[in-house]
Amino acid sequence: MTAPVFLIDSLADVRAGGTLTLDGPEGRHAVSVRRLRTGEEVVLTDGRGTGAYGTVAAVEGKDRLTVAVTGLRTEAPPQPTITVVQALPKGDRGELAVETMTETGVDAVVPWPAARCVTQWKGERAAKALGKWRATAREAGKQSRRLTFPQVADPLTTKQVAALLADADFAAVLHEEGSSPLATAELPAQGSIVLVVGPEGGVSPEELATFAEAGARPYRLGTTVLRTSTAGTAATALLLGRTGRWS
Repeated sequence: MTAPVFLIDSLADVRAGGTLTLDGPEGRHAVSVRRLRTGEEVVLTDGRGTGAYGTVAAVEGKDRLTVAVTGLRTEAPPQPTITVVQALPKGDRGELAVETMTETGVDAVVPWPAARCVTQWKGERAAKALGKWRATAREAGKQSRRLTFPQVADPLTTKQVAALLADADFAAVLHEEGSSPLATAELPAQGSIVLVVGPEGGVSPEELATFAEAGARPYRLGTTVLRTSTAGTAATALLLGRTGRWS
């Protein structure tokens, strides 16, 4: 079984042969929940692509341990990057979407309050919901042993999403009535891929027109219609395989 991953603020001055202290909430989880003991292997990451590999050298109290660092690894930025613009699902399905996309390997998630979304983020609710999405990405990143956690952006309006699509090297809107399958689309080897996942009620004709003007064509995944909370994960997996990132 691979070593558990914990998040640390910075690894800037860490070297192999040195030590690191893990405390606070992450230390408490390691000591009191995971019950790590001296000699067990761990990975500490900054969530930005760097990981310190080592073994537990000492455990203090209920929330503090010292790690003897045996090596460092830095991941190269993935190519091409995959960003999913996720329409706001109902209930806790937003966290489900973020969790499974993170486990699969998405690089960024952009919340989008589409016209037909039942859920709309406003005021304190928006800050709370966004915080849950970001916490979910962080925890799923650790669970899936990632060194680079996906960024969860601030919510974007339809106009802002269109600008993001216009800057992408490949832009697509997942749509059951798309004439072209995503499985055969011509994809870039480098740069950025941006996918739009609409709400349960679908992307409105006005939104489709706006995205088309930005260069994003509608593509279908398959013969079935997926829920908004699962479509992004399925599409990410498809693209990871097709671009060689899962090779």
